[in-house]
Amino acid sequence: MVADKNVLLGVSGGIAAYKAVALTSKLTQQGANVRVMMTPSSTEFVSPLTFQAISRNSVYVDTFDEKDPTKIAHIDVADWADIVIIAPATANIIGKIANGIADDMLSTTLLATRADVYIAPAMNVHMYAHPAVISNMKQLEGWGYYFIEPGDGYLACGYVGKGRLEEPEKIINVIRNHQSIDPFLKGKKVLISAGPTREQIDPVRFLTNRSSGKMGFALAEAAAKHGAEVTLVAGPTDMEVSKTSIKRVDIITAEEMYEAMHEHFSESDIVIKAAAVADYRPKFVHLEKMKKQGEDWHIEMERTKDILQTLGEVKTNQYVVGFAAETSTPLENGLQKLKKKNLDGIVINNVSTEGAGFGGDTNIVTYVNKNQWQEEIALTTKQEIAEKILTFIDRDMKDEAQ
Repeated sequence: MVADKNVLLGVSGGIAAYKAVALTSKLTQQGANVRVMMTPSSTEFVSPLTFQAISRNSVYVDTFDEKDPTKIAHIDVADWADIVIIAPATANIIGKIANGIADDMLSTTLLATRADVYIAPAMNVHMYAHPAVISNMKQLEGWGYYFIEPGDGYLACGYVGKGRLEEPEKIINVIRNHQSIDPFLKGKKVLISAGPTREQIDPVRFLTNRSSGKMGFALAEAAAKHGAEVTLVAGPTDMEVSKTSIKRVDIITAEEMYEAMHEHFSESDIVIKAAAVADYRPKFVHLEKMKKQGEDWHIEMERTKDILQTLGEVKTNQYVVGFAAETSTPLENGLQKLKKKNLDGIVINNVSTEGAGFGGDTNIVTYVNKNQWQEEIALTTKQEIAEKILTFIDRDMKDEAQ
């Protein structure tokens, strides 16, 4: 995936700049057309001549060194690049990009390019953990920059920890794998619900269920990876999303999830309700903690709104998928739910089966669409199941469009 690609390698001023020489060599050996751009401070560690000899191209350092009067160099190379790699990426260059500072050729070019940008940080372990650096990296990830995490080990400063520039082979492999991802959901807006809900009894007690949110979060991560604009409505869970591009809406109760799902529904192309929403809630919420009594305590319950059914009733062009977590006759119950709630697809699983229950990292499911086409997915990770579900949805939507 790098052969015949135009690769701009940006080298900033850290001792790990020597690894960028090996990276240049390996990229060139694999057929990439490599041009190197260095910050002035990086030339204190490695000579531009070294990169010129290996890449067989002139090296960019000075913004005002315009060798061809018919072109503006930093704009020309920004347009030329298919891929941009910043390795090593110091805290300084990361901060510049995140804050739109363009005071040398590399930072100026980064503002102008529309290529995929991969950032491979390298710095002291405490610098890497500094709140400012973390904030800048999150900002850049949210804008669509890709990070190649540094490794753990002995650092030039004498510390041992996270901050070593990843090895050239690993950097190339990460880029190759990312470049091979099919952005089949690009341009789609995907709405996903995940996790449990909580229904309050009194100030210290509530009713909930065993859902961890792992399946819904895996779907959100996979959809974002494949180019979708994702909104994730999440119940109370310890799960975190790794992609800051995912819009997360946190809720607690079934009513709050109902409101959030309906608020974002009309603008969505694909809706996946993976959340385990309470079917009932206490009819009366006590404002004070209920004390123990000498007799049984009966809680009167009332139905919550059926989120999935109401979405199925009002859908227009949305592709709506539900989940059916069952403990007996799962396929029969799932098919009834598919029809009753006017769904386009349903993911059915028996949560009493080993490896398929709540809270685990694996699942076993059957996907069925409204045309009764079904596909069983054997025991595997929830990430892999998320990938397959999205593939099925994309296939069905394309079939409908024909």
